[in-house]
Amino acid sequence: MGDNSGAMIRDGGVRWKEPVGRMVKKKRVTRDREDLFLIQLLGFENRGFGTCRIRILKSYNGVFLGTWGFLGSCLVSCNFLNLIGDLEFDLNSSWDMDDEYEKFIRRMNPPRVVIDNEASKNATVIQVDSQNKHGILLEVVQILTDLNLIITKAYISSDGGWFMDVFNVTDQDGNKLIDEGILDYIRKSLGADSGFIPSMRRSVGVEPSSDHTSIELTGTDRPGLLSEVSAVLTGLKCNVVNAEVWTHNTRAAAVMHVTDEATGSAITDPERLSKIKKLLCNVLKGNNKTRGAKTVVSVGVTHTERRLHQMMFADRDYERPDDDSLDGNLRPNVTVVNWNDKDYSVVTIRCKDRPKLLFDTVCTLTDMQYVVFHANIDAERPEAYQEYYIRHVDGSPVNSEAERQRVIQCLEAAIERRVSEGLKLELCTTDRVGLLSDVTRIFRENSLTVTRAEVTTRAGKAINTFYVRDAAGNPVDSKTIDSIRQAIGQTILQVKGCSEDLKSSPQQSPTRFLFGGLFKSRSLCNFGLIRSS
Repeated sequence: MGDNSGAMIRDGGVRWKEPVGRMVKKKRVTRDREDLFLIQLLGFENRGFGTCRIRILKSYNGVFLGTWGFLGSCLVSCNFLNLIGDLEFDLNSSWDMDDEYEKFIRRMNPPRVVIDNEASKNATVIQVDSQNKHGILLEVVQILTDLNLIITKAYISSDGGWFMDVFNVTDQDGNKLIDEGILDYIRKSLGADSGFIPSMRRSVGVEPSSDHTSIELTGTDRPGLLSEVSAVLTGLKCNVVNAEVWTHNTRAAAVMHVTDEATGSAITDPERLSKIKKLLCNVLKGNNKTRGAKTVVSVGVTHTERRLHQMMFADRDYERPDDDSLDGNLRPNVTVVNWNDKDYSVVTIRCKDRPKLLFDTVCTLTDMQYVVFHANIDAERPEAYQEYYIRHVDGSPVNSEAERQRVIQCLEAAIERRVSEGLKLELCTTDRVGLLSDVTRIFRENSLTVTRAEVTTRAGKAINTFYVRDAAGNPVDSKTIDSIRQAIGQTILQVKGCSEDLKSSPQQSPTRFLFGGLFKSRSLCNFGLIRSS
């Protein structure tokens, strides 16, 4: 439409070059992105000064993010508009409209957080009111779950320009929150004084870090893979300080934070980073010719669990093999139906409750570009119930059977990825280079598979959690555990579960032979990692 598509609003009146209702397209190109704005005049009226109703839809690289403009569908004074300048889009402008918009909205409509320990008998009630934007629900849930809080109930409403949520939360022991330090952190993280801005870039992106180098791995799972990866990193004089490993549906993903053995800081040498990436990619590929492997090395920080969901989603772990024989009764019960009168798709989830279940489902819906307008969450019983009223960011409900099945499969996968199948072992000892490699080698030599792993380092102490099973996927024999504890150290490795409890587990992961290993690793010479003698 050229210059005739411009929209200008001046103090004391309205000047619009297109008829009311017509959508006007403007594009803004910057160095690293392209934004498309669709501007629509809904109407205007005069009450001593010019006022108008206008809607601005914005897309990023062709994916619509919904209503961008603070104007929404409400009446806005043109004098008020002058606070941020004329609404005229300059294609050559270097002004970061996203950041300026967020700052402006935050000043005019600061978030409000109310924490009440009297409203509920069994939980602390947290109410969050703020300006609405795609991804804000995930940001709030992420902050609460990162504190290891248990969300027992939640009521979510974000239909329109305002986000209003109520969460009933407890600590891990089921008690109300009374620690003033935690309560103050919640207020600051979600309230008006925080740096919290509901932005997809903040929750997904990689932020620079001088403390460690981040390594992301995805590929086909096989016995001994974790042991091989950690052995390679040890050989390259890298120390694994933090790591999280997930496996699901024959696929594997890991986010590992490593430091240089000599300096204890991030590895920044480009040639060394390239070598690490190449050798790890060789390990991940193995002899698999049907599915690819991916290794990403960066000096940065991201939210590990959010990133793992994205990596496995991109790797299509939700696609089940044709010979998948898992009993359907063991899978989460996920349904998607359309409420045609309101143009919503209603997603209902019933499954065994566990920590961070709400984060996993909201994360998946957000990454699939769906907006949650209303939700009801109940996790006070052993079975969790979640009900979401969603639309795609373009405003449409689920509109095909193929899309419906994809939503169901992706939510099932999101729930199953974190299912802790196996005996829980916790290791606590002084950190050292090669510790993870040594521990996983001992597991492998005792015919154990590791179904999930969490590795953390705090003040020089390694605190690692492993979920293990025997080669056949059965509970681990007590004699095997005794042998492993003797090899590693009775006080260093503690058993946090019991085999009898695992026999009647109602929910299982659809994979058995995961990151651990039944067999000893194949020769690392095959991957060009160690010179043959």
